[in-house]
Amino acid sequence: MKKITHILGVEVSSEYEDLICYGFDSSIVDEGLPHAVAWPKNAEDVVKIVKYAAQQDLKIIPRGAGTGMAGGSIPNREDSIILSFEKMRKIIDIDADNMTATVEPGTVNGRLQRELEHQGFFYPPDPASLNVCTLGGNIATNAGGPRAIKYGVTRDYVLQLEAVLPDGSLVNLGGRTCKRVVGYDLKQLLIGAEGTLAVVTKILLKILPQPEDIVTLLVRFSDIEAAGNAVPRIITSRIIPRTLEFLDGSAIKVIEQYKPTGLPSGVEALLLIELDGHSATIQKEAEKVISICRDLGGETSVAADKLAREKLWEARRSISPALYHLKPNKINEDIVVPRDKIPFVLSGLRRLSEESGIIIVSFGHAGDGNIHVNIMADKNIAEEYSRGKALIKKIFELTLSVGGSISGEHGIGLAKLPYIEMEIKEREMKLMKDIKRLIDPQNIMNPGKIFIQDRT
Repeated sequence: MKKITHILGVEVSSEYEDLICYGFDSSIVDEGLPHAVAWPKNAEDVVKIVKYAAQQDLKIIPRGAGTGMAGGSIPNREDSIILSFEKMRKIIDIDADNMTATVEPGTVNGRLQRELEHQGFFYPPDPASLNVCTLGGNIATNAGGPRAIKYGVTRDYVLQLEAVLPDGSLVNLGGRTCKRVVGYDLKQLLIGAEGTLAVVTKILLKILPQPEDIVTLLVRFSDIEAAGNAVPRIITSRIIPRTLEFLDGSAIKVIEQYKPTGLPSGVEALLLIELDGHSATIQKEAEKVISICRDLGGETSVAADKLAREKLWEARRSISPALYHLKPNKINEDIVVPRDKIPFVLSGLRRLSEESGIIIVSFGHAGDGNIHVNIMADKNIAEEYSRGKALIKKIFELTLSVGGSISGEHGIGLAKLPYIEMEIKEREMKLMKDIKRLIDPQNIMNPGKIFIQDRT
């Protein structure tokens, strides 16, 4: 591996300690060991590494912060080079006049959010891991977050991508203008492709002005189906909240045990609802939301100030780490269902939990139907873990039966690869494989992720 360092002039390591550190992510997929880890500092470094990989029949696995839940950045082949972007994290430019931000792929989402806030702007996509996850990783999985119900997901804010193709050529896809219909929109092909087509080296994002005011509501329900029914009721009343988050009783209990924040106990579900815009408008909308929830048996409290609002969001974002105090392992699935099917699916998840004897904790972005289903099972108890894993297919069957999708923002990676054909049919799958083969004929870019490809 010293030879690679000498040829490329890029920091590369094949030390066992480094290989271990970059051999896993936040998914349940067992870790692997790459051939080497590289830390490029600019696009030119990426070009050198990709060209070298093509010449030496090595594979490239792009990696952000390793927060992925589907095994998308796990080295599943020993002939792979992990491309870590932790040294490409510059916020290159914030253009207030054109409301854009130019960043490198290793830029942490939350860092950009804080910088924009100082200047009166914000970038809507805000995954729960925003203080750790990178914008390059967000592009790889088309990440969303709580604000997706009103503002959309990552792909809705990407104007232009600079990327390195499998042959080492550097391309610019998209442009600086909000409107552009010249040829195919190839940048959209890279968003959500999990690094299987190209390596992104620079990102131009659309940003928005901060809203005038925000109102945060916490609604308590004694009936989980009533909470689910509140979601489409609010939307069909012509109110589009900034966020509409759902937590079931198990999630509430786990949060309070891990990091007490004063969430109400003894309830079956909570909705965390935010409205933003002009003060007078959102006050009227808040009254309407409170009335809708009251009719369904919900009791609402209003966050008094920014501190109270931040405390509620701290609780919401602490769910994932809190779950590890319930069981040492979790299987996190991010299903998406039509909003009006949320009550049916929540009841189905409860039934699966009761029948299997496995704890299932559900929470997520109810406003867009994206439910994070956490199967809590201990890997050290083989029989229990086996029962837990068996629930994955049943959950996906339930999801697909109502017209849903098996992944909303985590991607497929390795973890969901065995299940993708439950949703994607043969002809559509062939089209995807044909695109992969056309752009990456040597199968260099993150091979074996999303779907099974011919090994080269």
